Amino acid sequence: MTRSYTIRTYGCQMNVHDSERMAGLLEAAGYERSASDEADVVVFNTCAVRENADNRLYGNLGHLRPVKAARPGMQIAVGGCLAQKDRDTIVRKAPWVDVVFGTHNVHALPVLLERARHNQAAQVEIAESLEVFPSTLPARRESAYAGWVSISVGCNNTCTFCIVPSLRGKEKDRRPGDVLAEVQALAADGVLEVTLLGQNVNSYGVEFGDRGAFAKLLRACGDVEGLERVRFTSPHPRDFTSDVIAAMAETPNVCPQLHMPLQSGSDDVLRRMRRSYRSSRFLGILDEVRASMPDAAISTDIIVGFPGETEEDFQATLDVVEKARFAQAFTFQYSPRPGTPAASLPDQLPKAVVQERYERLVALQEEISWQQNRALEGRVVEVLVSTGEGRKDGATHRMSGRARDGRLVHFTPGDLAIRPGDIVEVTVGYGAPHHLVADGPVRSHRRTRAGDVHESGTRPGGAATGLGLPGFGAPPAQPAAAAPACGVQA
Repeated sequence: MTRSYTIRTYGCQMNVHDSERMAGLLEAAGYERSASDEADVVVFNTCAVRENADNRLYGNLGHLRPVKAARPGMQIAVGGCLAQKDRDTIVRKAPWVDVVFGTHNVHALPVLLERARHNQAAQVEIAESLEVFPSTLPARRESAYAGWVSISVGCNNTCTFCIVPSLRGKEKDRRPGDVLAEVQALAADGVLEVTLLGQNVNSYGVEFGDRGAFAKLLRACGDVEGLERVRFTSPHPRDFTSDVIAAMAETPNVCPQLHMPLQSGSDDVLRRMRRSYRSSRFLGILDEVRASMPDAAISTDIIVGFPGETEEDFQATLDVVEKARFAQAFTFQYSPRPGTPAASLPDQLPKAVVQERYERLVALQEEISWQQNRALEGRVVEVLVSTGEGRKDGATHRMSGRARDGRLVHFTPGDLAIRPGDIVEVTVGYGAPHHLVADGPVRSHRRTRAGDVHESGTRPGGAATGLGLPGFGAPPAQPAAAAPACGVQA
């Protein structure tokens, strides 16, 4: 009898990408995706960035304990960053878990499940370094119209608050030819939008000796037939260079959107965070971006309450937010993560102080976001129709999607047979702090191959390349005819 599976994903886009690979591996091994949570195999792909990640996982595992006890043969697997961090602790706290695997050995999931069944014992396998690049694995992609494409894994930065480098390892870059092959394969399958993923996309290429590789990669994506939108996340201000800004501005399918993590507007706090840039450098990048792309929507990440943050430090953050005029900010209250340098810093702030500052920051950014979105009222925007982003669409009889600058747009389809994956043009009638509303008539509707694929219920397939880890050092010389479009060696 065919066994079913479900995957519960927490955390960042890299985890979403990895979950698509886990799903592809399981389906290649003969599993079928479950339409509900009542599956034979439940996989948790975990995140360890926030303080409550542990409690959330163990709470979910506790809820599944009686379910598993009542269903002989059911298996539970835990992977991702928290699994990489906690290792044997998970099985000790939740002995009904069957498999624990880390960020470096996603490919081992089907084998570990089979071994756990055969041995009737929990299998814990945590690799210390990357064994197989996740992007070379088969995938069961969630979307027919948008795809994640990893260009690197791991991170070489040493931010004192971040646990990611210790869990994902040092940065490993894919060859540009491999990345482009995957992008081209997705576009050939009807995908209209790709997001290039990396912990620090701006350092892409350093491993194989080309610091300009990311800008070249963006330009190369501009030549991919059928690809209408290119996004990327996340850049780092330290490594952000003018050639990338030029590539964004001069490549028509690269979206006028930039997510640039600030973390703090205080130079003293940035120094303690080991962020390797200062607020003036950050604002200078934004000025250069807006000079080349006046309509670019810029978002950011900000941490409130880092150890030792004074009221003056926090005011410096508010000042930078005022000057930066972000379209959106993802704001977080600092939480110490065991194993990070910041966790042992003196002057950890009281919760009440952090909460009060957090609320002031959110109020300021809400007003800025609302001002920016109200300024778009009356403007015509192009929307790639999506699914699942408008939580109230059923009640409001609207559909939702993303504008080219990444803003969420809710619109009224009227009598048109519009599908996720189609492209519409609508006029913004109202700008709210977190979205735009267009309740007037749809100005234009373009049916797309992505919409056809979504309607058929199929999804783009696996990776286009079967290569393993990238080599170390400079790549060997290749004949000119073999060089990829971005001008660096594959």
